[in-house]
Amino acid sequence: MGIMESMNIGANALKAHGLRLDIHAKNIANIDTPNYVRRIPVLNATEDISFHGLMNSMKEDVFGVGTLPYLQGGVTFNGCVEDPTLGDRIYKPGHPDADENGYIRASNVNAMVDMADAILAQRAYEANLAVINITKSMALKAVEIGR
Repeated sequence: MGIMESMNIGANALKAHGLRLDIHAKNIANIDTPNYVRRIPVLNATEDISFHGLMNSMKEDVFGVGTLPYLQGGVTFNGCVEDPTLGDRIYKPGHPDADENGYIRASNVNAMVDMADAILAQRAYEANLAVINITKSMALKAVEIGR
């Protein structure tokens, strides 16, 4: 893997984890909003690097038996899914969002879960930023050696 490929992987990961952090911040901000449904970010690997995926990619190269294929790696952000759990029903007959029985549905956001997920997203963002900085310093050292 070259320097530019590792920079691209790091940049894509920064974008994905930044979007992930934004979603958790929106969830936390709407914790008291009636009828708000918690959103869960979906991240996927750019390539299937599981054992099954590796074996499938090796069987396509019949003459390269025993060699590992080149896997680039990385992560992509694939949008959000809504949390299927329902929020509590609260009796507020005068509320504009109340149903015919006078109940509203509270938000299904759990602040502890979203704070923990936001901290994980922040740490992943910081780790990928460190990868980019290390790659940049390696490139600068290579330029110095070439002089």
